[in-house]
Amino acid sequence: MATASNRSCLQYLLHLAHDNLDFRLPEILSLICLRGKTFQPGENFRQNSPFWCLGGLTEEDICGVMARSVCAKSAFELWGHGKTHGDLRTSLLSYPPERMLPFMQKGSTYRINVYTFNKTLAFADRIKRIDALEYLPFEGTVSLKNPQHVFCLLEDYGSDPNNIPEHPDYIYFGRWIADGQRELIRSHSVKNRHFIGNTSMDAGLSLIMSNHAKVKKNDFVFDPFVGTGSLLIACSQFGAYVCGADIDYNTIHGKGRSSRKNQKWRGPDENIRANLRQYGTENLYLDVMVSDASKSVWRMAAVFDAIITDPPYGIRESTRRTGSHKDNFKTPDGTFVESHVPVSQAYHLSDIFTDLLNFSAHHLVLGGRLVYWLPIYRPEYSEEMIPLHPCLQLISNCEQTLSSHTSRRLITMEKIKEPELISYSEPDVKYNPSNMSGLWGVAPPSFPQGDLQDVDGLIHLAEPWSRPYQGHNAFREKYFSGINKKGGRQENKPDVNGGFT
Repeated sequence: MATASNRSCLQYLLHLAHDNLDFRLPEILSLICLRGKTFQPGENFRQNSPFWCLGGLTEEDICGVMARSVCAKSAFELWGHGKTHGDLRTSLLSYPPERMLPFMQKGSTYRINVYTFNKTLAFADRIKRIDALEYLPFEGTVSLKNPQHVFCLLEDYGSDPNNIPEHPDYIYFGRWIADGQRELIRSHSVKNRHFIGNTSMDAGLSLIMSNHAKVKKNDFVFDPFVGTGSLLIACSQFGAYVCGADIDYNTIHGKGRSSRKNQKWRGPDENIRANLRQYGTENLYLDVMVSDASKSVWRMAAVFDAIITDPPYGIRESTRRTGSHKDNFKTPDGTFVESHVPVSQAYHLSDIFTDLLNFSAHHLVLGGRLVYWLPIYRPEYSEEMIPLHPCLQLISNCEQTLSSHTSRRLITMEKIKEPELISYSEPDVKYNPSNMSGLWGVAPPSFPQGDLQDVDGLIHLAEPWSRPYQGHNAFREKYFSGINKKGGRQENKPDVNGGFT
């Protein structure tokens, strides 16, 4: 058999699913980074192609990536490739025999599959493709049901379904190594989940977010807008300990009206813990709590390996936080009785993202990642609208188009430094919050004497380039405006997309 050294650093072929195209490269990059390797694409790499040739990896690395990826279908050790079957033959015959023969020797069993992209071949044509590979020195026995080795011929007919060429644009042949985790999308479907809500995140996107965040075994992951816990389920699937918070008491405790058809009220065991129990990861569930994301209850320490969340956008879930526009809303002694229900007020999107980035800068470990969704009104979008923070580096920005004029972007950021803190009891403080009036969507926050504040966060808010994303406050009105992209006219019926929250 081939030794480990002989099987290292070969060229490998990934066959990717042709959906969520914008999310595929960041996912593969993150998973390769988890292996401590770099992304080394082959010549003529095209991001939107369903086939990627990669180098600089071992078979163990490929298996590690495929054990996590939901964007990749299969991975192969690439033995040959070319624009025509003649080129493929030349490439295969030049492949080192010592790397082929261990999988072709007498006494072994094998099968050859034919995959095509953007074209369906008749069964007879598939057989002809296989018969044309007779120049390969197979000495084993064919076994269609349970072969020891599987080989694949893959033909790429481009991506235009309206202009399918007679002959493939490119052809690959290789030994199958592993399949991706596409099955998790079906097994974790929201349709089959015990506890769901109006805005439960799609299973596939939840798993992609976990991979973008580089979530791994024994990580500590937090979702500050946890909802029904879809993101916690995905992270626990990869071995992370999970916890979350949400301002909605009924959602956290599984009470109130059900989101299911023909069911008026939620059952006694409809909660986030029951969801993790359904998928066998209850042991990784720490807890969830009712909490206001604008008022952190966590001690000032970097404890989370990843923060993954889908904030509310004001479409299907309101954006609220505790507080009042009145000057005094506490009882005379400054306390609340046990049955007190806090007054709530609007929580502008610009404030949500400011708080989220500042919270992440303080509570992520160095190298930890923040992954969240940002709603976008497409006609006005520009890269400058992405919220930034001096302690967080932008890693990727992927778009999911939802309508002609709206979309949401999956933002991934990584913590690169600790925030600098100052105390407002110091006499030589250089940053005066009162001078920053107008940079917040509401009145500037108050900083009691002696409080530690984030200098980096204040500098970020004071910079002119931080102002464009204040426009997210008007996103809800723009979403329901019903503007027709082609005619520029108003429509009476809003185009509500279930992907928004």
